Amino acid sequence: MIAQTDRLIVRNWRDSDEELFYHINSDETVMAFFPMRRDRQQSREMMQKIRARIDETGFGFFALERKADGIPIGFAGLARTDLEPHLSKGTVEIGWRLAATEWRKGYATEAAEGLLKLGFEQRGLEEIVSFAVHDNTRSTAVMERIGMQHDPARDFDHPHVPDTYPHLRRHVLYYITAKQWKKRHG
Repeated sequence: MIAQTDRLIVRNWRDSDEELFYHINSDETVMAFFPMRRDRQQSREMMQKIRARIDETGFGFFALERKADGIPIGFAGLARTDLEPHLSKGTVEIGWRLAATEWRKGYATEAAEGLLKLGFEQRGLEEIVSFAVHDNTRSTAVMERIGMQHDPARDFDHPHVPDTYPHLRRHVLYYITAKQWKKRHG
């Protein structure tokens, strides 16, 4: 287990999570702001890469499991980015993706709050960022609920989004520093 919140266990992936991971990454609603959907094999390979990165570095996107029934519902995590020159190497981002059936229940916000605590209190991070497609108001609303601030000067065109998806290129960047987080949480 990586962390826990009132309702969630944040943990590394298990083989039994493959179906959920595939479902999330192939769902048109969940992936509305991403240029591609992953088939089963691509999802399996991506999940294995994420698991290996977590094992190696302790950073990555972790499985989220409901405590009440042990069912995995999505993922959230702290991951080191590699988006130079937009973000310096090693910048840590927070992100989340849940099955659509789990939206509007507060799970993304709850998981993100727990991960900010992990990042600032246990990992000693100085800043955590998050970014999303400009029009992805569901994600930016979570960013605002967890105390992050938009920094328009750091908005960028995502280098991994193909030119064939111009409406998905522009990303807004939000951030929170350790000092801001500690002030907010006493």
